[in-house]
Amino acid sequence: MRKAYIVTVALFALAFSLASASDPDPLQDFCVALEDYSDSKSAVFVNGNFCKDPKLVKAEDFFFEGLNIAGNTDNKVGSNVTTVNVDTLPGLNTLGISLARIDFAPYGENPPHTHPRGTEILVVVEGTLFVGFVTSDPENRLFTKTLNKGDVFVFPVGLIHFQLNVGKTNAISISGLSSQNAGLITIANAVFGSNPPINPNVLTKAFQLDKNVVEELQKEFGGDNY
Repeated sequence: MRKAYIVTVALFALAFSLASASDPDPLQDFCVALEDYSDSKSAVFVNGNFCKDPKLVKAEDFFFEGLNIAGNTDNKVGSNVTTVNVDTLPGLNTLGISLARIDFAPYGENPPHTHPRGTEILVVVEGTLFVGFVTSDPENRLFTKTLNKGDVFVFPVGLIHFQLNVGKTNAISISGLSSQNAGLITIANAVFGSNPPINPNVLTKAFQLDKNVVEELQKEFGGDNY
């Protein structure tokens, strides 16, 4: 009886530890990502990056400039994302946050995409955006909202979402993300522009499209070397 009780308690403890698992709290004030890996022999590897020697850290490691500069929206989708993450601001390493500025040409779009490692909260700085996200299977429920200057919307981690400028003028938004490097998967690029390309027969059945249409989409997105 006692043995069964101990086993039961152990199983509950294990289940609880797994359910409450999360990134550990930092054990130091900061862990600035090391940009020059030639010094990595004496550095500590933490959360995807080597840490810079704290004695060599300076204010510039926590500084990024230029977010006031508009991104170039002269492209097929009419938008541009300026990302401030651990790759561009080393001081973000282990802090679990990042930032992005999104510029939209008139009727420009930030196409359907996901951030596998971060929730996104967006505020409109200029213009009017139509935004939305889709829940996971089996519901695939769509939530949408038209946002004006000063409005805020949140996109839950991992869910497909988008932003569309529905105005005749340029639009700007700023997003905060709950990861130092939230990741980006643009749906059309990933599916039709993978490297190497996905077998067209797979996509033909998945999307219920004519094979010629699939192959044209793969050419459009760069995945035409199957």
